[in-house]
Amino acid sequence: MKVAQGLIVHVFWAERYGLKLTEEGQAEVQLRTMERRLARTLELDPAPLIIPRPLGKKIVGNCRDFSVTLASMLQSQGIPARPRCGFGAYFLPNHYEDHWVCEYWNEAEGGWVLIDAQLDEFQCEALHISFNPLDVPRNQFIVGGAAWGMCRSGQADPEQFGIFDMRGIDFVKGDFIRDLAALNKVELLPWDCWGLILAETATLPPDDMSLLDRLAELTCDDVPHFETVRQLYESDPRLRVGESIQSFVNGKMELVRL
Repeated sequence: MKVAQGLIVHVFWAERYGLKLTEEGQAEVQLRTMERRLARTLELDPAPLIIPRPLGKKIVGNCRDFSVTLASMLQSQGIPARPRCGFGAYFLPNHYEDHWVCEYWNEAEGGWVLIDAQLDEFQCEALHISFNPLDVPRNQFIVGGAAWGMCRSGQADPEQFGIFDMRGIDFVKGDFIRDLAALNKVELLPWDCWGLILAETATLPPDDMSLLDRLAELTCDDVPHFETVRQLYESDPRLRVGESIQSFVNGKMELVRL
């Protein structure tokens, strides 16, 4: 986790660390693939990755980038790991913030464990984090499917989920489907949209809602029945990421070819 923190500075926290971002730095959050992010990291500073970068030579990213970077590092060491998209309960009171973490297989415990690689000592103190970021409780990070289930059952208000002025059931559905795609090894940005993400939840027919409810049950925790999830994802083009998607770039929705 500390290796990832030594390479990346969070776009929303940079000024609190004393770094004023350039336009070029801010644009680095649009680097979707780990291959491009690694190339940019070494372009900024060719030192070995285990050496922490000075603040001005860190690549700019967000929670997704910390999570994808850590997952890639763990995978390179033969440890199963994957990014998860959902909501953090530890950023604002009575609010579930749009967020990503890393999930890895803990062989000793025989289960999947959540890590928030973004939370360094500075952020833990600022946010009054009471848990170990290396083992995030699942009631503190709510994966997309679990958030959908909470809202559908009336356990939580969809207006409590989101970021900035974006919130509600459609936002929850977006993170839920992004988490589904991430589980299927698709590299995504937090603002990528396609298929059912673009459909208004209020207009979806009962069969579509039943499909989403079933997928939510299958992905609301550590996904013990992954093959079923993969089959459902692959069989429906509205869930599966195709050759192009819509993505917010420079404040505008643009068609992006993958």
